[in-house]
Amino acid sequence: MVDLPRTIFSEEHEMFRDQVRRFLEVEVVPYHDEWERQGIVPRELWRKAGAQGFLCPLIPVEYGGAGADFGFSAVLIEELARVNATALGFTLHSDVMAPYILRYGTEALKRAYLPKLASGELIGALAMTEPGIGSDLKAMRATARRDGDHYVINGSKTFITNGQNSGLVILAVKTDPNAGRKGISLIVVEDGTPGFTKGRNLQKIGLHGQDTAELFFDDMRVPVGNRLGEENKGFYYLLTELAQERLVVGVRAAASIEAMLERTIAYTRERKAFDQSVFDFQNTRFKLADAKAQSVMLRSFVDTCLGLHLKGQLTPELAAMVKLKGAELQGAVLDELLQLHGGYGYMSEYVIGRAWVDARVMRIYAGSSEIMREIIARTL
Repeated sequence: MVDLPRTIFSEEHEMFRDQVRRFLEVEVVPYHDEWERQGIVPRELWRKAGAQGFLCPLIPVEYGGAGADFGFSAVLIEELARVNATALGFTLHSDVMAPYILRYGTEALKRAYLPKLASGELIGALAMTEPGIGSDLKAMRATARRDGDHYVINGSKTFITNGQNSGLVILAVKTDPNAGRKGISLIVVEDGTPGFTKGRNLQKIGLHGQDTAELFFDDMRVPVGNRLGEENKGFYYLLTELAQERLVVGVRAAASIEAMLERTIAYTRERKAFDQSVFDFQNTRFKLADAKAQSVMLRSFVDTCLGLHLKGQLTPELAAMVKLKGAELQGAVLDELLQLHGGYGYMSEYVIGRAWVDARVMRIYAGSSEIMREIIARTL
């Protein structure tokens, strides 16, 4: 197959890829179906991943991480996509949640929590979404009222990835309920804090192995020292960090398309219909040719954005573009690839069917496609 040369990764990145691939083949792939039935991944798997250095690779060595660049995270994301290991919430934990503590936490918070996140002793979650508000963060109703050296927090969150397993949650709350987006703060909360309870494990149409929960806070008292950065600056911090989260979606989408295309080519070559392989039909070859062209174009754009991010130059607008087109292309291409599997594509034991269902949420989380279009439109 014709592919663009990739220059974004070093020899060290590729050595890390081999290590990740071996880990997934031994520790994840044989058990993934079971985790999907159970709706959760054992915490022991997180500790194994932490021992291998797969969690929080961007965290500096002094806080228990590897002090690596985002290229190592991208390698892990790509390898998870290659085997459609959607039950693992590693990316949210390592590349979305932990960076908030690293960039905005006090030295005490960094030393208390980052080593435990890197080792897998603590599993992290980020709680922004609330029932009924979707992407409209300024409308959130969870509040944190100052009471001496503590905040008293009341409210609820929903659709929280790693929610059941989480030992540490970054909570977005209103510290000034009358200030809209200018009244939001980010506060770190430990599981077990009085007043903090977890609701049911939510049943989703895809991502069945990834625990997603409702969280509730009832007069929960948290020290003021657990706040990240300045009071009422949380919305700004969220906007600043969302570019990396959106790049994650693009990286995963490109890798998923490539992996599922490779599987589909192999399947259509082997599958017989009307005394010839499915691949030999012109319609099949044309569909695969379109998928390949789209895959190569997306890969080119994703690697360009990845290179910019490694230099600290990825803009919110480009991040919105890579998230929008990655998520939408993944959905469209996987749909065509599933069709080429016929009835077997609709069977859950075939990875193409599971990947197709799991990909649907990509157009919703980290900001819906509609929000991405609004961000891009503002630059026109």
